Amino acid sequence: MFINVVNAKKQYGTGEAAVYALDNVNFSLDKGKICVILGPSGSGKSTLLNMLGGLDSLDSGYIEVDGRKITGLSKKALTEYRKKSIGFVFQFYNLIPDLTVEENVQVVEETAQNPLSIDEILKALDIEKYRYRFPKELSGGQQQRVAIARAMVKNPDLLLCDELTGALDTKSSRMVLKFIEQLNREYKTTILIITHNEAIAELADTVVRIKDGKIASVVENAKKSTADEIKL
Repeated sequence: MFINVVNAKKQYGTGEAAVYALDNVNFSLDKGKICVILGPSGSGKSTLLNMLGGLDSLDSGYIEVDGRKITGLSKKALTEYRKKSIGFVFQFYNLIPDLTVEENVQVVEETAQNPLSIDEILKALDIEKYRYRFPKELSGGQQQRVAIARAMVKNPDLLLCDELTGALDTKSSRMVLKFIEQLNREYKTTILIITHNEAIAELADTVVRIKDGKIASVVENAKKSTADEIKL
């Protein structure tokens, strides 16, 4: 078991205004799997992603990643955890506009302990030919692939993706999802994607549905579809 979330609770506000973003959440995921978490806006899926990434803290319960309890770690320890173990890919790419594609990826590579080859990652994501371009010279799909390359170059144990294709058209979405499949297959990276897009769930080994801060269901996909097969 690679991820283990136990009795996780997170409340925002107090009294009548209190909202449970996570309400006694329990779920687990094996190493090297793709997990898709589905839910409407405000369901708690982003909160869960932030907890797994060490960006926020629980009120009660705990989270283990790769046998290590990350709940209760100091700020310094959480920074090291994020630096060594986690790759983040957000809906909005957060690329540095004054740096080239290669330089955007190098920023992360230089801080990683065991980085992958930039050449290898750029080639795998089919953006090697854009390495000397700036973000404004790229399409949305190309920028998202740069964001994935930046996250992957550190060779993370866990890749966390927040609405990975939310800002992309259908063609770009399919291409990005194909590369996610490839990265999982070639590097055995554990990947967690939060989305409201039901079609993306067909790619997952495990599908978690969350509603009002609670896990509504956890389903193992007996037969996964490929990015080419799903209807986006």
